[in-house]
Amino acid sequence: HLNGVWNCWNHHSIFSDIDSERALEKINNSIASAHSFLKQSNYIVLTLGSSFCYQLTDEAQLAGKKNGELVANCHRAPASWFTKKLLSVDWMVERLGSCITKLREINPSIQVMVTVSPVRHIRDGVQENNRSKARLFETIQQLEEKGFPIYYFPAYELVVDVLRDYRFYDIDLVHPNFAATEYVIEQFMKSCVETSSLELANEIKKLRTAFRHRPQHRSTSQHKEFLQQMFQKATQFQSAYPFLDFSAEVSYFSAES
Repeated sequence: HLNGVWNCWNHHSIFSDIDSERALEKINNSIASAHSFLKQSNYIVLTLGSSFCYQLTDEAQLAGKKNGELVANCHRAPASWFTKKLLSVDWMVERLGSCITKLREINPSIQVMVTVSPVRHIRDGVQENNRSKARLFETIQQLEEKGFPIYYFPAYELVVDVLRDYRFYDIDLVHPNFAATEYVIEQFMKSCVETSSLELANEIKKLRTAFRHRPQHRSTSQHKEFLQQMFQKATQFQSAYPFLDFSAEVSYFSAES
């Protein structure tokens, strides 16, 4: 309980609430939903971002918090409550390996893909960022050597080693920009997606482009006809692929037409 709000160190602030029962209910509902989703999923992608973590200090213990506990969110608690730590490769191999094992216990047929984020954590310093990423790569390598059934997709290498130019980064020089993201998605589709699904993805992309388009003249007969065509396509997609969400597109084209 902090600043009048109930939080959980393992959860995002969207789960926080001034009422402890509501906060707990949101957390439990999310866990149940995730469990149900994983049981019926064919694939899961685990993106590793950093080897750095934060854990609670003695000062947090004085406030009734557990000393040494790793946290996923600081919830704006005093900085003195936390200490920064670079996780060891052995620790990450053990924890990530345990996670993969439990995933396959829940869903034996699930395929696990692992990738490393090309986003650079330069707040840690360039050298520290490189140390952090190196440990992630070594963790993945050791998991593969231990026989864990994982597939590695080289998102990091595609941005850093193939594109390797600042014009592929956003203005903060940390996050890959739209062009870089499109390139990585294109390579992912070529490597991991069947031809029939590629064709569907292209059709969905056209629908999304139409959804984002804002015409200069909305009242023309040509535009209204176009909207009707897109509405029909969106409803067809929603009917044919109920596991995909086209509700925003259906609603937009219906209202506009």
